[in-house]
Amino acid sequence: MTTSRALLRSLLSENPFQPATSWWRAIELSVVIDYGLPAGEGMDLGCGDGKLMRILRDSCGASPSLVGVDVDPLETRDALESGVYRRVHTTPGDRVPEGDGSFDFVYSNSVLEHIDDIEPVVAEVSRVLRPGGAFLFTVPASDFHACLAGPLLPWSDRRRYLERIDRRCAHRRYWSEEQWRECLGRHGIDITRAVAYLTAPEVQRWETLSRFTAGILYAVVGERMQPIEIQRALRLRKRRLRLPAWLAASLGGAISACVGVDRQQRFGCLLVDARKRA
Repeated sequence: MTTSRALLRSLLSENPFQPATSWWRAIELSVVIDYGLPAGEGMDLGCGDGKLMRILRDSCGASPSLVGVDVDPLETRDALESGVYRRVHTTPGDRVPEGDGSFDFVYSNSVLEHIDDIEPVVAEVSRVLRPGGAFLFTVPASDFHACLAGPLLPWSDRRRYLERIDRRCAHRRYWSEEQWRECLGRHGIDITRAVAYLTAPEVQRWETLSRFTAGILYAVVGERMQPIEIQRALRLRKRRLRLPAWLAASLGGAISACVGVDRQQRFGCLLVDARKRA
């Protein structure tokens, strides 16, 4: 079993109501594992409920000392109970209650694309990092829209379709490596490497799964609520809701079957490894 297949099984077991997100995250975390999670004192920016970091940490066989940061108090409550973090702060990313140079690394998994004003957050990351410290993060990239198949009906407006996906996913930006390089550089952080991942067929598999899960729920409520709010309203995020391993494995096999190859080499996401200047 490949790393991404094993991760997909774990993610589906933990979050059976999120097959599309589990598919995306399984590929994403596999890339992070292959690249390597930094060691030392770390901050998880946008930690959520801690499930993702626990799966990542266990799959890496790593045990970094972590502080979690998230703006959502319901998520940080669960993160604190997860045992993954030694401290958890409920705070925006531009106001972290930690001292200057507190961390060897900051990790952020598909979070920065959701933040309206990114510059103060990057400045705060730079502040809490030690000289030479790593900022490792994943984000959707500039080709994300191009990777999507688009609306089912050929006469539908593709632009409106993409705008609707962006609203549902709360995506504020799709930056290229160069745009991230410029932003980080203004705050004393330099990119050492960027790795593209999530091929166009993989993005389109996410798109199909999402269309018939979160997409339907989002349409039913009239776009008044974000997916996480819908999940809470339906009580889907209860931690006791788990799939048995054998069922998660079967579902994962069905989800990942027959994904094509993109000969144009388009990728929807970036893993960015950057370092604070000494």
